[in-house]
Amino acid sequence: MTQQPAHNHPHCDVLIVGGGIIGIATAHYLNEKGLKVTVVDQGRMGHGSSYGNCGYICPSHLLPLAEPGRVVAGLKSLLKPRSAFKFKPQWRWAYYRWLFQFAKRCDHPTMMSGAAHLKTILDHSRQAYQALFESTDLDAQWQQTGLLYVLQTAKGVKDFARTDALLSAHFNTPAEFIKGDDLPDFDPALKPGLAGAFCYHNDASLSPSQLTSHWVKHLQSKGVDFIEQCQVRDLVCDGGHIKHIETNQGNLSADQVVFAAGAWSSAWGKQLELKIPVEPCKGYSVTMAKPELCPKMPMLFSEHHVGVTPFEDSFRLGSMIEFAGFDARIPTARINQLYQSVEPYLHAQLNRDNEKPWFGWRPMTWDSLPIIGRVPRVGNAFLATGHNMLGMTL
Repeated sequence: MTQQPAHNHPHCDVLIVGGGIIGIATAHYLNEKGLKVTVVDQGRMGHGSSYGNCGYICPSHLLPLAEPGRVVAGLKSLLKPRSAFKFKPQWRWAYYRWLFQFAKRCDHPTMMSGAAHLKTILDHSRQAYQALFESTDLDAQWQQTGLLYVLQTAKGVKDFARTDALLSAHFNTPAEFIKGDDLPDFDPALKPGLAGAFCYHNDASLSPSQLTSHWVKHLQSKGVDFIEQCQVRDLVCDGGHIKHIETNQGNLSADQVVFAAGAWSSAWGKQLELKIPVEPCKGYSVTMAKPELCPKMPMLFSEHHVGVTPFEDSFRLGSMIEFAGFDARIPTARINQLYQSVEPYLHAQLNRDNEKPWFGWRPMTWDSLPIIGRVPRVGNAFLATGHNMLGMTL
């Protein structure tokens, strides 16, 4: 990517802070409206949590993380190092304030209300992806094969059937149930003896890194400017408006500023005169060579909390919901756990010779709803953040 120094950039219509999938998508639709757009990122475009995730576009995943029983599960995780859902103690008061607000929302009525809001965005986004790939030549390995939730045990099937019944009855999101005995015929990569699976045919998948890199190139050809390694140091405000932002590459000014900074968004709360309840949540993945006997479609092994995605020339395992702040370590035990979690389900012997471990920080809100809209006290500032674990989908 050609990187243009910030100090040479003219005033633009809209400046977007954050070059992940949300910032890139925002740039796309604003550019379609004829606006002059610049996107800045503290690293490389599309290389945060939008890079190494499983690439699911999953309208089926509409129930918020804040659901009944989640607090108990989080407390139990303190005593379970291998827990896929984990709260880690931290020395930050803001973290415990966030956890308190999250706990208050772990009830059925709040969950259902949140799911209704999410469904509206999920359905719209699914249609927007369809339109995007039909109207452009973006190559992102777009597959509309659905998403298969595979259960190992009869109890797992029974528990998930209640979720499926709720999604079907209240949100018109039904799945096809596949009996365990039929699974090896449905996908030969699956081992015999599994209890069953639920297939959500409207779900899709893509290569997240391929989407973001190709989308950026497409937008550059349309006149959108992208500035990488551009760290925002300060917001200079005057009369309730952002006059310009100071960066390590000079000052930038725009009529409107959109903050799509993902897990880092809360850092700008003080200067934007509001609290931004976004907490970083760590997820892991590992990408390797495609196995000889590879699943035909993306799958979630719900009882072991791990997802798998077959790409054209690679294979990815992803999982974990780990509230650990901005901890940049990738423990070997966590990557090993990903491999161990898929063993009960897949025939494949996975080759670890050239594996690529990865982690990303998801921007989590109390109620799993994204924060989208104008900042109340700063007239030309907008937020587009807090997309939780569904950034690619939303």
